Amino acid sequence: MRPGVGASTGWLAGGLGALVGAALFGVSAGAADITAADIVRHLLSLAAPSVESPLTERQVALLVELRLPRVVMGAVVGALLATAGGAYQGVFRNPLADPYLLGAAAGAGLGATLVLVFGQQVSDAPRALVPVAAFVGALVGVALAYALGATAGGGGTASLVLAGVAVSSFLSAAQTLVQQLGADQLQRIFSWLLGGLGRGGWDDVRLVAPYTVVALAVLLVCGHLLDMLALGDDKAVSLGLNPTVVRAVVIAAASLATAAAVAVSGLIGFVGIVVPHIVRRLVGSNYRAILPVTVLFGGAFMVLVDIVARTVVAPAELPLGVVTAFLGAPFFLLILRSTRHRTS
Repeated sequence: MRPGVGASTGWLAGGLGALVGAALFGVSAGAADITAADIVRHLLSLAAPSVESPLTERQVALLVELRLPRVVMGAVVGALLATAGGAYQGVFRNPLADPYLLGAAAGAGLGATLVLVFGQQVSDAPRALVPVAAFVGALVGVALAYALGATAGGGGTASLVLAGVAVSSFLSAAQTLVQQLGADQLQRIFSWLLGGLGRGGWDDVRLVAPYTVVALAVLLVCGHLLDMLALGDDKAVSLGLNPTVVRAVVIAAASLATAAAVAVSGLIGFVGIVVPHIVRRLVGSNYRAILPVTVLFGGAFMVLVDIVARTVVAPAELPLGVVTAFLGAPFFLLILRSTRHRTS
């Protein structure tokens, strides 16, 4: 039984509340003593001059220049990766489809690494080329995985996952080769690959903002088209839909979302499989509900993961990819097991 419209609207409100709560927690977590209540009072003081802000100028600068852009970037990256995962699962009708498993993240990583290593030789602004190169790499990775899975294993769940693993391994090997060719950039590349949000500040937010708006807008608009695709190609054609065009548009938008996230945060796995599956359990199988709720819960999830990464071993910091792997790998095994039981 699918939840109704009211239930989906309720989960949208719940996702928004989770995102706001995670953001308040994120900007207040850290060595400096700034509480969520202090932040709320400071925001009120901006709107109502009669309310006195409890924050000093130093605390405001810390909040605006360091913590806030990191939280915003966490919400953006989480929303991009989670929504891309949900879209891939819808377009391939495969519960295990994910940017990391389909080769999209590895392809995006290879494209970005090429720019980081060789970009100075072809452009005065290599940083701006990273999302473009990552997008091309993500498209190549997904196309290779899908083609290999369709030709070698019939396009089933297991064959697509195995093809994605093979393509990811190949692209990762190519990435390692590129890293060795750019040994002088090795430390910078490794730091980026392990995943993190605390590097670029507002510059990174501005860099990925246009890609984020385009990718998420296209994916959200395509939600009802994914519902039509779920009925089968013949039924979709009878309803006036061109399945080939829809798949191309959704794959391109999901790959753009993956590329934008990888460009600023590095390789962060499992977000695109964990969050959409949880959301699907909450709202049902309607992608018009799944995708917008996934945007909100994906953002909240990544903000919370980043809090764990920067506080568990403080003053050191864990790579985000390590935290998501600890959380996501057992979850993936549970999904794989349940999928196998349903198909046996």
